[in-house]
Amino acid sequence: MNRINRSNLTILIGTLLIGGFLGWIIKPSNHETIGSSDHQHSETWTCSMHPQVRQAEPGQCPICGMDLIPAASKSAGSSNDPMVFEMSNNAVALANIATSRVKEGFSKGELLLSGKVKPDEGNISSITAKFPGRIEKLFINFTGQAISRGEKLATVYSPELVNAQRELKEAAASKADFPEIYAAAKEKLRLWKLTNEQIRNIENQEEILEHFEVLAEQTGIVSQRNVAVGDYIGTGSVLFEVVDLSSVWIMLDAYEKDLSAISKGNALSFTVAGIPGEVFEAKVAYIDPILDPETRTVKIRAVANNAKGLLRPEMFVNAKITTSGQGDQASVPIPRTALLWSGRRSVVYVKVPNAEYPAYEMREVTVGSRVGDVYPVLEGLKAGEEIVTNGVFAIDAAAQLAGNYSMMSRPESKTMEVSQDFRKQLTALAEAYFDLKNELVADDAPGAREAGKQVTAALNKVDMSLVEGAAHDQWMELKKEIEEALQGMQEAENIESVRKQFMWLSESMLEITESFGLEKDKVYRQYCPMAFGDEGAYWLSEKEEIFNPYFGESMLRCGEVRETYQKGEAVMQDKSDSGSRDMAGHNH
Repeated sequence: MNRINRSNLTILIGTLLIGGFLGWIIKPSNHETIGSSDHQHSETWTCSMHPQVRQAEPGQCPICGMDLIPAASKSAGSSNDPMVFEMSNNAVALANIATSRVKEGFSKGELLLSGKVKPDEGNISSITAKFPGRIEKLFINFTGQAISRGEKLATVYSPELVNAQRELKEAAASKADFPEIYAAAKEKLRLWKLTNEQIRNIENQEEILEHFEVLAEQTGIVSQRNVAVGDYIGTGSVLFEVVDLSSVWIMLDAYEKDLSAISKGNALSFTVAGIPGEVFEAKVAYIDPILDPETRTVKIRAVANNAKGLLRPEMFVNAKITTSGQGDQASVPIPRTALLWSGRRSVVYVKVPNAEYPAYEMREVTVGSRVGDVYPVLEGLKAGEEIVTNGVFAIDAAAQLAGNYSMMSRPESKTMEVSQDFRKQLTALAEAYFDLKNELVADDAPGAREAGKQVTAALNKVDMSLVEGAAHDQWMELKKEIEEALQGMQEAENIESVRKQFMWLSESMLEITESFGLEKDKVYRQYCPMAFGDEGAYWLSEKEEIFNPYFGESMLRCGEVRETYQKGEAVMQDKSDSGSRDMAGHNH
């Protein structure tokens, strides 16, 4: 019995051990369960049209109402720049967004203007009454009637002219005795514009002429008729307005920003909607010296030959002027569809390269005059960059809804409007600063102090009269800070003290770059987090590669690029280091 019980107990224990082992194999581990739970908890839901929407649970998009979908996790390199807007691939496809790379070119030196055909004011004349009388017959029945020089226009009965004829006949009969009276009678008729032949006929005819003809004095078109049969006219009354349309004026409207590119003598070609397939040629003959305060335009006048009579006054024309100021100006041509306008400021969207998600950066650019469907970008865009050419409004609208910057809600520009001459002088100051920086990179304190003297010389050459208002105040404040840093550098006893003053000088130079800009294609704002006991310090560099002026050879490559300043590109007030466009990894 004990043996049986002992055997049963052995079987029971064995069964329990085997069952526990099998349960351990089949049951998921705690690690797997926790991992699964954590995965479910960390899943993020987003909108296919608005990937900026992020929620921890499924639902509907608060912007468009679409059902949310699981979002793939983003990499740590995703941009937080409010100037950059990210979209999903589905959103890009739905918005029909297309991009293209831009290439550098040259402005074709052409300007598109619109205007009207106008009569040549030099060919407009008035036919007036030379003597008083009454209109007996009228041979001009409507305006627009073509007439030729010497053609009969009207017949006038003039009592005064009848009396003048009698006086002439009487004076002619006694001209041998009273030659002065005879001469005066003839002169009276000449003043009424009668010809010598008409005067001789009056003398030789026995009957007095009661009706006199009004003749056309030039060939043209009657543009205005001021009399009717039976009207009494006085000397000098305007009977008809006649215009010769063998040549006409082409009056164009040019905006003030285009005036620098237009000169007298510029060739132009123009077309008229009413004459398809015909291209006319002319030259700029006159530029109005007065600007229209309402339209902010100036009248440009050209004279066109119209021997065929095809051009009629008040026809609309589209003209293309070969300008004198843009022919050799380098530019980046972009299609009209890539450009957004908001007053004087123009915006394009540039595709961010190597981004995990499709991302587009809003960029302000300076454009020249439109040529056909193309605008030349003079500043703010460089060859090789990829811009949005279709769907730009969809991106901008989505960015605005998401709270990002857009065309209608942009940050204020920190960069002030200053003259190019002022920027050139600041660029010379920056070049001297770069020499000083490079002396510190080489651990040369005496060389740095000597370079500081060159910075002072360049600073003194900057003409403060080139800036006014807020820009002048900003410059004067920065100039004072630079002078103090340079003075401290000359008084420094060792290279560490020189570097400390260089830090303050660099802060001012960075502020100059952001406030006024430089005439250099690119300069870089660089940062070393370990400078001055891990306090960190910035400097301005002409090279993208890191050469640390705060450590020199001891940690030459320590630092990172925090901002890239491009020529002609404005710096925004609230654009932080984290939102910079060109980031580099921290080097040691």
